[in-house]
Formats: sequence, C-alpha cells, structure tokens
Amino acid sequence: MNIEELHLNYSFVESMLIAFIRNEIRKFGFQSAVLGLSGGIDSAVVCELAARALGPENVLAMLMPYRTSSAASLEHAEIMVEKTGVRSETVDISPVVDAFFAPNVEASLLRKGNVMARTRMLYLYDISARDSRLVVGTSNKTELLLGYGTLFGDMASAVNPIGDLYKTQLWGLARHLGVPEPLVEKVPSADLWEGQSDEADLGFSYGQVDLLLYMMLEQRMGREAVLREGVDGGFYDRVRKMVVRNQYKRMMPVIAKISSRTPGIDFRYARDWQEM
Repeated sequence: MNIEELHLNYSFVESMLIAFIRNEIRKFGFQSAVLGLSGGIDSAVVCELAARALGPENVLAMLMPYRTSSAASLEHAEIMVEKTGVRSETVDISPVVDAFFAPNVEASLLRKGNVMARTRMLYLYDISARDSRLVVGTSNKTELLLGYGTLFGDMASAVNPIGDLYKTQLWGLARHLGVPEPLVEKVPSADLWEGQSDEADLGFSYGQVDLLLYMMLEQRMGREAVLREGVDGGFYDRVRKMVVRNQYKRMMPVIAKISSRTPGIDFRYARDWQEM
C-alpha cells in the first residue's frame, strides 16, 4: 500500500462539507459560526469551508495566541482571515493561563498545554453565547483516533466538518481549496509551547500512521495482514493501543441507564423529537 490509497475526490468532499456545515448550523436555528484559527492547516481548511458555506460575514475566527506561541502562527492565521474575508478577533490567553498556574509554576508542559487548549475553548463558547454562534471544530480523524487532543479543549465543538478526514487527506483538501502554501507546507504543530511539533510528540509521521489506520479501520485488516504489508509489529501494537485507550475521548459522557428513555441511548433527536 502507499499514500495514494488515501486520496479522495476533493471537489465532491468540498461540496459535501459545505452542505454539511450549512445544514448543521441552520437546522437548529443558527446562522453563524465561530472557530479557533491557529494558523495551522486544520483550522485553515475549516475556516475556508465555513466561509463558503455560510458567507464570510457569518463566520468569526478567533486568534488566541499564548506568549510563547510562534509569531508565524499568528501571521498565518491572519493570512487566512484576509483570504476568506471572515471577521476576526484576537485574544491573548497568556494572563488567564499564567494566573491558573501561578500557584504551581512547575507544572508540566502537558498540563500547561491542556489548560491552553481549554482556555481557548472557554473563549469560543463565551463568544458562542455572546453572538448566538455555533462552535465549529477543527480536529481531524487522525487526531481523534489517536486521542491526540485535549478533551473539552480543542476536541470540543458543536459541529466538526473534518473529523472523518485523515491528516494526509486534509493536506489534499487544503490544496484543492487554495489554502496558501506557507500553511500547507509548515510542520504540523499545536503550537502549545516553543518548538513543539505533532510528529515529534507522536514519534511517527502522519503519512505512516494514516496508512496504518486506513488498513485497520477502512480495510478492517487484522494484525497479521497489516504486518504482511511491511508494517512493523511494534508500531502496529502501539497505534492500536492508542486507538483503544482513547475511545473515551470520542464519546459523550456515559449515562447510567435507569429509565426506558435515556438521553443519547433511547431518546435521540431528531428521530424522537416528533413524538413529544
């Protein structure tokens, strides 16, 4: 297998996702959206799709740097604001994050990164309440499967148009949409601390893991079949463990079933709404 297996008809994907955003936002009575625009490829693609789906005047992009964030990230986010014509606001999250950790300045980078991600989502949901906008998510399929994200942070949203696209597919869609090359070519990073990169954190490339995940999920290949494709056994075991261990991040909170109509289990909008 090779990376070509993951390529899609991006014109069809574009039209499908534009319709998805428009329908999901409007069916609950909303007309506008808010998203975090980091300067990375994922949020750039979502910003472009949302602008096309709702009109740029109905999309608000929040730029939320921390004091150690890369200056290039802010520049790239501003490039997308200019390209798409969406509205934007910039909020420095440093005072909030620093105040949170003032009693414990020795907190790990992981803890600080989680608080940064949740602080950004705090702002997004406050804007949602302020302007009556739905929060549009920017987590891709690779991140969701591996659990490479912060629960109730960057993984939170009301609508996620790219959650079924692998990272390598996001690059293809970005090029199709005309996302500027500096954003497409940059090293993927959550920009939670200086010098951080996704692939360094994970210990493998997106190309490697996307091919493996594709074999495991889309082709439903077992361990032995995957290993016959040349995948290292240790790599397979590590990725499978990540997918299984992080299932809780992909679920709504589990509700203990007591009644005959439990929210999220038996009672599911919109199927049951007409019965009320």
